[in-house]
Amino acid sequence: MLRKMLQPFAGGFQGRMRSGQLLLWVVRVCYGAIIIGLSMAAFKSVAQTYPDNVTPAWAVFLGVLGAGLVIVLGDLWIANKQITTISALYFGLLLGLLLGYILSMALEPFVFDLAGTPDTLGRVDLLRRGLQLVITVACCYICVSTLLQTKDEFRFIIPYVEFSKQIKGARPLVLDTSVIIDGRIADICDTRFIDTKLIVPRFVLQELQSVADSSDKMKRNRGRRGLDMLKRMQNNDKVELQIHEGNLTELRDVQKVDERLVVLAKVLGARVVTNDFNLNKIAQLQGVEVINLNELANSLKSVALPGELMGVRLVKPGDQIGQGIGYLEDGTMVVVEQGRSAIGQEVTITVTSVLQTPAGRMIFGRIESRTSTPPPPTRSEV
Repeated sequence: MLRKMLQPFAGGFQGRMRSGQLLLWVVRVCYGAIIIGLSMAAFKSVAQTYPDNVTPAWAVFLGVLGAGLVIVLGDLWIANKQITTISALYFGLLLGLLLGYILSMALEPFVFDLAGTPDTLGRVDLLRRGLQLVITVACCYICVSTLLQTKDEFRFIIPYVEFSKQIKGARPLVLDTSVIIDGRIADICDTRFIDTKLIVPRFVLQELQSVADSSDKMKRNRGRRGLDMLKRMQNNDKVELQIHEGNLTELRDVQKVDERLVVLAKVLGARVVTNDFNLNKIAQLQGVEVINLNELANSLKSVALPGELMGVRLVKPGDQIGQGIGYLEDGTMVVVEQGRSAIGQEVTITVTSVLQTPAGRMIFGRIESRTSTPPPPTRSEV
C-alpha cells in the first residue's frame, strides 16, 4: 500500500533523472568520439614526422586515448559531484601551475647558473626540466589539498568570492511534515491562492514514510494522510510541487529534521510553511521567514463588530454561571451570557466584544431573542 502511494513521486523523479542521465551519456559519447579523433590525428602527425618508426606514433595515440579514458572513468567513479569540490580542484590546479612556474623561474639562476662544458649541457637541461616538473607537481598537490580541506569555509566559483543564488519571481515555499499531514495546504492550492513553487525535501518525505510505517495506528493513519495530500498536490495542475534531494554541503552535519528544514530554506532563499509552534520560533531565530497556517486560518475567520446581530446554535454550557457556548461554521467560539437555558437552540445574539487570542478569535454576546430562528423560505414559498 505504501509503495503504491510513493509511486507517483518516484515516477516523476525517475523521469527527470532518466532525461538527465540520457543527456549526460550523449555528452560522454560525443567526448569519446572527439578523443578518438584527436588520438588518430596525433598518430598521423607523429607517423609523418617519423616515417621509419611507428613506435612514437603509437605511444602518442595510446597516451591521448588513455588520458581521455582516465577522465571518463573519473567522471563515472565520482557520481555525485559538488560545485565547491570541483571549483576547488580546478582553482588549485591553476594556482599550483602558476606557483610552480614562478618558483622554477626564481630558482633557475641559483641552481643552474653554472658554467659547463658542451657535453654537460644536455644533462643540465634535463635536470632543469625535471626540477621544474617536480616543483610544479608539488605546488599543485599542496594547493589542491589545501583548498579541498578549506572548501567548506570558502567558495571557489571565483577565488574566495561567494555568490548568492538570484531567485526571480516569488520565493519558493518549503513544506514541513506537520503542514502536509494537516492537509489544509492542499485545499489552499485548489483555490489558486499559491502561485509559487512548493518544495518538499527528501528527508521530509522519508519522515512521512517512517510515520506511515509506524506500529501505532494513529501515527500510521497520519502518515498515510500526509502521503495522500502530497499525491493530491502533485496531481494538481494549479501548483508546482518539487521533491528536493536536500544533498547540500550545509546539511552534512545536521541531523534533526526541523533544523535541516530551516537550513535548506535559508540556502534556497525560501520560506517555511508550517503549523508547528517550535519550528516557527527556530526559523525566526535564524532569520528564515515562516508562514504559519494556524495564523493564516485565524486571520481568515469572520469578523464581528460590537452591536452586530448574528445567529448561533448553543451546544454546551460555558465556564461561568449562565453562559452558553456555540460555534460558527469556521470554528470560531461564541460565548453567550445567560445562554445556558437555550442550549440546543439556535438563537440570535448581539455581539458585545471580540477577543483575539493565540488560539483563535472568541466572540462574546448576549441573547437578543430566545425564539428559534425560522428556517429559510423554500423556493415554492418565494
